[in-house]
Amino acid sequence: MSESGLTALLLAQRPALLRLLAARLGSPDEAEDVLQDMWFRLERVPSGPIADPVAYLFRMATNLASDRRLSTARREKRDDAWKDSMPGDNDYPDSERQLMAADELRRVEAVLDEMPERMRSALILFRVEEQPQRAIAEKLGITVSGVEKLLRRGYRQLVEKMSGESADRCAPHRHGDEGSLPHD
Repeated sequence: MSESGLTALLLAQRPALLRLLAARLGSPDEAEDVLQDMWFRLERVPSGPIADPVAYLFRMATNLASDRRLSTARREKRDDAWKDSMPGDNDYPDSERQLMAADELRRVEAVLDEMPERMRSALILFRVEEQPQRAIAEKLGITVSGVEKLLRRGYRQLVEKMSGESADRCAPHRHGDEGSLPHD
C-alpha cells in the first residue's frame, strides 16, 4: 500500500485508533497527540507492500502509545528527582529566623566583647577560624593546656550569659571522651 493509501486508511480508522489510544494513554488529548505523530511517521514510511495495513496502523498506534507512556514515566521520575534535589521552602530561612539569628549573633558578640582578650581570641581562632589548638597556643604564647582552659572558661561564660540557650549549641567540638576538649 502506498503512503497516500496508509494516510487515507488512517483517516478512515481515525475514530477506532483514537479509542484505542485514549484507552491506552488514559487521555483523549494524549491520544490526539499520538495520532498526530502517526500521521507524520506515515509520511516517512518507506514505500512497499504492507500485508495487513489496518493491523500495521493499530500496531503502530500501540507502539507509539507504549513509547509515550514510558517517556512520560521517565520524565516524571526525572522531574521528581530534580524536585527532591532542590531545597524546599522550609530550607530557606524566613525573615523571622533571620531576625532571630541576627539577634543571637549580637548577643554572642556582646558576650565576646566582655571576655578577656586572650579568651576571646582563643574562642574566635578555634570556632570561627577553625585553627588547631596547637596553632592557637603558639599565637598566644601559651601551652595547649592553657588554650583548653581558656576555651572551657569561654564556653562556660557564653552558656551562662546566653540565658535560655542550650549548652549543646555553645559546647565545644567533642572528639573522644565526654568532657574533654579536642586536641590536635
